[in-house]
Amino acid sequence: MQPLKKTYTLQEATKKLEHFCAYQERCHKEVVQKLEGMYMIPEAIDVIIVHLIQHNFLNEERFAKTYVSGKFNIKNWGKRRLTFELKKKDISKVNINHAIADISDEEYIGVFNTITEKKANSIKEPNIYKKKKTFIDYFLYRGWESHLVYERANELIK
Repeated sequence: MQPLKKTYTLQEATKKLEHFCAYQERCHKEVVQKLEGMYMIPEAIDVIIVHLIQHNFLNEERFAKTYVSGKFNIKNWGKRRLTFELKKKDISKVNINHAIADISDEEYIGVFNTITEKKANSIKEPNIYKKKKTFIDYFLYRGWESHLVYERANELIK
């Protein structure tokens, strides 16, 4: 026998989602998934999302900017990875471009140079080609532009 699924009234679900959005910035896709997980009908989902937007609990531009600054500053992701991850969350191209534009070129290159030096020094591989491959794979996976990565690999690893 299956356990009964908890059901929510419109007011209960709205309050629950207000807390969900107040705790951390959310994108529309995450909110819709949460509501679907609460077994809300599509009409109720629409009503709740409109309420959250009107009361400024849900704002995709703010979400995109917060997401980009957090992942760039904490995880050191490059612009390509940031763009890819935001596209997966169905964020509009306009909001993605605004969020990415908030990273200054000087800051971007500065962070890149700092983390590449650390990584190059931390790779303990005697074979130069394997060391370069490890270095390049590491930064390409994190979304740094390939021309920057290859230039830096040739500079640091000889």
